[in-house]
Amino acid sequence: MDPQFIPHMVNALAFSFAGIIIFLAGFIIIDWWSPYDLWKEIVEEQNTALAIIVAGISLGICIVISAAIRG
Repeated sequence: MDPQFIPHMVNALAFSFAGIIIFLAGFIIIDWWSPYDLWKEIVEEQNTALAIIVAGISLGICIVISAAIRG
């Protein structure tokens, strides 16, 4: 096994965890700013248009976080 495997794995896990935490914080802020409950609208009301918009916003947040972490 490569001697650098463990440090690289630790770094990958740390950055992955940081990215997930930042994404969740961003998504909570978006949910808080929206004038209605996103979960209720998407799951219970079957609002497909809102689900597509939220998916696009989520991908955008993930791309920005990925670019920031990679440097």
